[in-house]
Amino acid sequence: MKKNTIPLPLLGGITAEEFLSEYWHKKPLLIRQAIPDFQPLIPKAELFDMAGREDVESRLISFFNKHWEMKSGPQANIPVKEKKDWTLLVQGVNLHDDKADALLRQFRFIPDSRLDDLMISFAADGGGVGPHFDSYDVFLMQAHGQRKWRIGAQKDLTLIDGMPLKILRNFKAEQEFVLEPGDMLYLPPKYAHDGVAIGECMTYSIGFRAPSYQELGESFLHFMSDSIDLPGRYADPDLKVSTKPAEISNEMLEQVAEKIAKIQFTDDDVLIFLGEHLTEPKPSVFFNGPEKPLAPKRFHQTALKNGLKLSRKSLMLYKGKHVFINGESFAVGKEDKICLNKLANQREVDGADLEKISADALETFCLWYEDGWLEIR
Repeated sequence: MKKNTIPLPLLGGITAEEFLSEYWHKKPLLIRQAIPDFQPLIPKAELFDMAGREDVESRLISFFNKHWEMKSGPQANIPVKEKKDWTLLVQGVNLHDDKADALLRQFRFIPDSRLDDLMISFAADGGGVGPHFDSYDVFLMQAHGQRKWRIGAQKDLTLIDGMPLKILRNFKAEQEFVLEPGDMLYLPPKYAHDGVAIGECMTYSIGFRAPSYQELGESFLHFMSDSIDLPGRYADPDLKVSTKPAEISNEMLEQVAEKIAKIQFTDDDVLIFLGEHLTEPKPSVFFNGPEKPLAPKRFHQTALKNGLKLSRKSLMLYKGKHVFINGESFAVGKEDKICLNKLANQREVDGADLEKISADALETFCLWYEDGWLEIR
């Protein structure tokens, strides 16, 4: 039986194939006890400490006197327990905790090119971020306590002006649920929702990447700037005396337009750009190599014995002969392709896989290990 035809408890007993065809991008799905007896992966105190770090993206959101406030991290002071109506959002927790990373990887029935991160929302009683919508798909897993969700498929997505958050002006709920630990709610893009904590609670959000075409277009033009080749320089040997010296001539406009129109790109250009763009680490991501890295010879021996695994922070994709990792790309030969594709798909390889690769690939793995992109299993 194929993997995508196996019913998944995480999806309420339907297959990944059914989920994608019936719900993904289309309608919400409430899943009671997606993970039975679920317990928070990170204690509250540890989450608060994480929010105070420079390398962790966080936001503290509070609501009082009908006004929203947001403070970006690092968070020096977390509100006292007795204070209500505040929420702490800690982004990319999967980058810093193995258990959070393992939970995120349960959603790899969605391609890695779309899977983004796991965010933890800790809320005091009454806390939330207001009625809003996301431009991407999201799974909302209740980890601790209760949260009441109100959702609606409204078309009016007008926002309240002057707020630090994107709060819907005219939110109208169509359904209402109270989620217990282990329950999960899937919402497609632009589906309005409002979650409010009932007592102290924690919610884990599994989000997905949905870059705007404007963002991709601007990034692609920047990417292509290194490969554009337009020889020659503007010249006008037949220039005529101008009676309007401040006017741009048609001749100049046509000549420049003709040259710019010669800029072309191939499918391979788009592929390499997209692979590098999608694996580029976020600005808050920093890699730390081992304090005492093994010498290359010792690394090779240890890797062949124990195998290798990607760092939690490493992003790796491939297409055809191209492999992309952490914003870099390279072409691989047939002898290395099987091992590298397995590393990308399974995020680890064993010693038997490494015995079949070239010396150049093994040397590259050693460099990735020294940079903190790879680890010994």
